[in-house]
Amino acid sequence: MPLILASTSPIRRAMLDQAGIAYETMKPMVDEDVIKARHGGDGETLARHLAEAKAISVEGDGYVIGSDSVVSVDGRLFDKPETRAQAAEHLRYFSGRLMGLSSAVAIAKGGQVDWVHGETAWLRVRELSDAFIEHYLEAEWPEVAYCVGVFRMEGPGVNLFETMDGSYFTILGMPLLPLLGALRRRGVLQQ
Repeated sequence: MPLILASTSPIRRAMLDQAGIAYETMKPMVDEDVIKARHGGDGETLARHLAEAKAISVEGDGYVIGSDSVVSVDGRLFDKPETRAQAAEHLRYFSGRLMGLSSAVAIAKGGQVDWVHGETAWLRVRELSDAFIEHYLEAEWPEVAYCVGVFRMEGPGVNLFETMDGSYFTILGMPLLPLLGALRRRGVLQQ
């Protein structure tokens, strides 16, 4: 049974590749702004709605995986930075604060959500100097423009944090272990 990943995220593809999962990719056709305006709320709930929307936006013969991540700091939700200057603003805001990174993953079949899971990891951002932020963005921009928290944990972004509490896969952007369990229960992966 074909498996489709409704995502253009290289890190989500890498997670499935490294887990040895066979799949195809398709770009999800979702207006995230509409979903954010309609559902808002806390990061984990919003991440679930976005993951579900992405999963049902792609048609296929088998199961479709949709996933999304949302960052919140002090109750404020953040989008991916549109410019380097906005990325610097985000990093200055994150400095010294606790970041909630919520990731969700959904499985759909026949245009209906069959399963969804969300979880939140908590990351303590260290105090960031303006000099560090400038140096960091010099090295990481524009790659981090595609990252809602302005970091790639698999790269220099790890230097932003003092502590992390939560699943590494959730921090990367997709709760992989619950997804693998759901795929096994559906017969997509061997038990």
